[in-house]
Amino acid sequence: MEAQKEALQRIISTLANKNEEIQNFIDTLNHTLKGVQNQLSQCSNALENSEELLEFAARSLDIKDPEEFSKAARQIKDRVTMASAFRISLKPKVSDNMTHLMVDFSQERQMLQALKFLPVPKAPEIDPVECLVADNAVTIVWRMPEEDNKIDHFVLEYRKTNFDGLPRVKDETCWELIDYIKGTEYMLSGLKFDSKYMNFRVRACNKAVAGEYSDPVTLETKALVFNLDNTSSHLNLKVEDSYVEWDPTGGKGQENKIKGKENKGSGQITVLKNNTRSGTPSPKRTSVSSRSPSIRGSRDRFTGESYTVLGDTAIESGQHYWEVRAQDCKSYSVGVAYKNLGKFDQLGKTNTSWCIHVNNWLQTTFAAKHNNKAKALDMTVPDRIGVYCDFDGGQLSFYNAISKQLLYTFKTKFTQPLLPGFMVWCGGLALNTGLQVPSAVKMLQKSENGLSGSASSLSNVTHNMSI
Repeated sequence: MEAQKEALQRIISTLANKNEEIQNFIDTLNHTLKGVQNQLSQCSNALENSEELLEFAARSLDIKDPEEFSKAARQIKDRVTMASAFRISLKPKVSDNMTHLMVDFSQERQMLQALKFLPVPKAPEIDPVECLVADNAVTIVWRMPEEDNKIDHFVLEYRKTNFDGLPRVKDETCWELIDYIKGTEYMLSGLKFDSKYMNFRVRACNKAVAGEYSDPVTLETKALVFNLDNTSSHLNLKVEDSYVEWDPTGGKGQENKIKGKENKGSGQITVLKNNTRSGTPSPKRTSVSSRSPSIRGSRDRFTGESYTVLGDTAIESGQHYWEVRAQDCKSYSVGVAYKNLGKFDQLGKTNTSWCIHVNNWLQTTFAAKHNNKAKALDMTVPDRIGVYCDFDGGQLSFYNAISKQLLYTFKTKFTQPLLPGFMVWCGGLALNTGLQVPSAVKMLQKSENGLSGSASSLSNVTHNMSI
C-alpha cells in the first residue's frame, strides 16, 4: 500500500508539472493565434481594397474621352502605389511543424497502467432473521455476498415510516446515517418508537470508494404513542403534549377566556385574587365519589378536586408500557380508567379506575388504589414509574422504571377500552411514550403470574382511605 501511495504521489507531481507545461503551451498558442488573426484581418482588408481598385480599373477601360481616361489612369497609379496589399507580409506567422509543442504522456501512462486500483465493494445483504427489535433498540445484522478483505468500514442508514414493505419515494423522512461501522452488525439504542416501522440499508466502503446499498429491510417498531388530552383536563392543569403541571390560577384564567376574554386589567385582578388566597386547597378533602359516572360521547372537563387528565388514545387490546416522572409533586396518581370516568371522580376512587398514588403532603404515603380501597406499599417511591398494561390478560402492573422492581399488580378483567390517567396537585408530571415493553418486565410478568405476592386483592382493605 505504501509503494502504491508513493507511485501515486509521483504521478501527481508529474501531472502537476505537465499541467504547467500545457498551460505555457496554451499561452503560446493563444499569442500565436492572436498574431495570425491580426494578419488575417489585414489581408482581408487589403483584398477588399484590391478588388475595389480592380473594378475601378475595369470601368476606366470604357472611357472614350482621352482627358478623362488620363485622369482615371493617374488615380489608379496613385492608389496602386498606396495600396496596403503591397506593404503587408504574406508569410504566415506560424510554422507548419508544431511538434515542439506536443506533450509526451508516455511515462505517466506506464505509471498509471502499473497501478492496481481497488474494486468497488459489492452490496451487503441484511439478514432479517438475525435482526432484533427489543427494549427500544434495533440490532441490524448483515453479511457480504463473498469475502472481501479490502473492506474498511460500513455505512448504515435508517428512517422511520408508517408503511410496510419496500420504502416509498414520496412522503418519507430523510435517511439518517451512521458511518464508520467496523463490524457486520450494529445496535441502535434509545429509540422512541413513534412510527410503525423502520427502514434500514447498508453499504460497504474500502479506502477508495463506497459500494452500492443493500436491498432495504423494513422492521416493525410498533409501540403505544399517546399525548395528554387537554380538552377534558381540569382547568387547574396546564397540559402540553407529554407534560402536565398544576396551575392554581388556571381555572380563573380559563373561565375568563370562556366568558369572552375580559380586558387586561380584570385579568390581572383575577391573578392577584388567586395569589392572595390563604392557601391551595388540599386534595385530602373528601371527594365526590358517590356520583355515578356518566357515559358521554365527548367528555366534560374534570372539575372539583379531580385534578385529572387522561391520555388521548384508548387501549383496547395488547400489551403496552409507558413511563411517568414526577417533578416536585405534593400529590399525584398514575394509572388507567374507563372512558366513562365521571368528571368529579378521582383515580382509584371508583370501580372504573386503577392507580398507584403518591402523597407528599405533610407525610409521604405510597399506595395502590381501586374502587375507593387502598393498599399501602412499603417501599421507596421511585423517581420514574413504569406502567405495564396487558389488556387481554387483565393485568395492570407498576414498576420502578430504572431498576424494574415490581411495585404492584392489579388483576382483573377489563370490559371497556382503557385510557391512561394522571392526577397531579402542586407539581408536574412528565410522560414518556413510544416505549416497547422492556424485556425485564416481560420476564418479571412470566414469573409473577404464578405468584400472589403483590397482586393480592384490595377487597379486604378498609374503605374511605383519604388521599
